[in-house]
Amino acid sequence: MGSADKLIRVLIAVVIAVLYYLGKIEGTLALVLLAFSLIFLLTSLFSFCPLYVIFGINTCKKETK
Repeated sequence: MGSADKLIRVLIAVVIAVLYYLGKIEGTLALVLLAFSLIFLLTSLFSFCPLYVIFGINTCKKETK
């Protein structure tokens, strides 16, 4: 997972948390979005997304030798 991908995931998670805190989202939608934001934070923290492995996606820059 590339650094830009991690940053985008963290920003999305923060925006969702702020919207929840301000009361802009509530109910089931809020719970689902908060679950996604937790997943985004965890995948950013560990630099690993299981769906990327399944679909063969790589957002990390290739190392050249």
